[in-house]
Amino acid sequence: MFHISDCKKYNRCKRMYCLDQFAPKKQYQPFVRLDEQVFDLVSLKLGVTDPFTGRRGDDADAARKAMADHDWLINARFEYDRLRIKVPFMHRNEDGWDLYFMFIGLYPHSNDMQSYCDTVWVLDHLDIWLKNMYVIHLNSDYVRNGELDENELFIVSDCFYNGKNHKSTPVEKAVRSKMTDLTPLLEEMERGFAEIPAPVRGNWCSGRQKCRWYDDCFPEEKEMEDNSILTLIGSQYRYDMKKEGRLYLRDADESRIEGSHLQYSQIMADRQGGLYADRMALKKWLSALKYPITCVDFEWERFAIPPYDGMRPYDVLLFEYSIHIVHEDGTKDHKIYLSIHDQREEFARSLIRDIPKEGTVLAFNAEGAEKIRIQELADTFPQYRDDLLAINARMEDLQLPFESGMVYDVRMRGQWSLKKIMAMMDDPGYKDLDIQQGMDAVFEWRFLDVEEKLDENDERVRELKEYCGMDSYAMTVVLEWLRQISG
Repeated sequence: MFHISDCKKYNRCKRMYCLDQFAPKKQYQPFVRLDEQVFDLVSLKLGVTDPFTGRRGDDADAARKAMADHDWLINARFEYDRLRIKVPFMHRNEDGWDLYFMFIGLYPHSNDMQSYCDTVWVLDHLDIWLKNMYVIHLNSDYVRNGELDENELFIVSDCFYNGKNHKSTPVEKAVRSKMTDLTPLLEEMERGFAEIPAPVRGNWCSGRQKCRWYDDCFPEEKEMEDNSILTLIGSQYRYDMKKEGRLYLRDADESRIEGSHLQYSQIMADRQGGLYADRMALKKWLSALKYPITCVDFEWERFAIPPYDGMRPYDVLLFEYSIHIVHEDGTKDHKIYLSIHDQREEFARSLIRDIPKEGTVLAFNAEGAEKIRIQELADTFPQYRDDLLAINARMEDLQLPFESGMVYDVRMRGQWSLKKIMAMMDDPGYKDLDIQQGMDAVFEWRFLDVEEKLDENDERVRELKEYCGMDSYAMTVVLEWLRQISG
């Protein structure tokens, strides 16, 4: 028996599918917090009464039998030709059934249709007549005010959305147009493989989240030299050039590079002994920074369903900041704030109090993170708007010298995250911390969030403060390194 997730994996990468079959299951930690019982809320939205509710391990005929006595089916399991599906909601509509898909997001698009199509394929072959198809999704305009309003929180749409998030293709039309016969695929999956397929490189290997099997498939990349041609950022021909014997950045074929500033700095770094710096540009950027320089880092959680008043679906909740204040004489001050539950207003007040009224405010990826979060605080608490936006007006992005190609060290290996740069420094940095990644900090906070109040002696509190504190401290180390490079 197969599930839709098996079909998706198999279509994406046969090797990944095979490796996953024999690997121990990984503990799944979602990137987005989902505390509410979504199906209960949607049931209220749809007016569900006396439903049949499917359970894991149900007999294949349980849902079919329930259709005779129930007008509503929730999480019903159906099976045809070895493929088992789970249908979120079905409702009897005269002599047919209305099908409701669930999308726990804001705008369902028609670019990932396999789960929808496979579901309908099974129901069609079971001779279940589907009259209408809908997709239920979260309402981006909903703002919580008191108890959750399920009628406003969810939208029942008969269409998917286009790239501009406007309604476009009807759900049924999109599904029917992209549906294919799954029989050959299921037969191929049933036959299996005599041996695990060889790796095939694709966009899915290292997209937004690197495949868990990437290092297993391409072990040579883990051992590659720092100046390998494979570290050339944004190059579609780097693997071709490697096959031709162009092994290093300095050997790049200039007729087959995209010609970005980053690529130029990488190639020049390899040709100049490992480091490239546009010192004039770097000096100009550094000279614009004014003391005291405040390095700031935020940690936050993202909620699919807003838990507190004034929040929308997929809003974030700031729970921690760390700042290191660098004075002109080289001394540093460190301040940190950690909260649990909804302490956004206190977070804003404390941030305004702790950041000096003068000087530059630095953040790593400021434009994509800290500045956005501060703007959100200003929108939520207009009484602090002027003070918060004054912080944003003084904020500079410490990532700029790296993402612009102003500075590149081959030890960065095509990356410029704060941790990657810090790893090059003569400083222990993150090495001895219990928490190593931002999402690990979020997962740790999720356990802390269930406590009634913050316990400063809790080991998790210490770990969170150490991690966030290291982020702002690391910025001071990187800043000093840039000053040394500038000469």
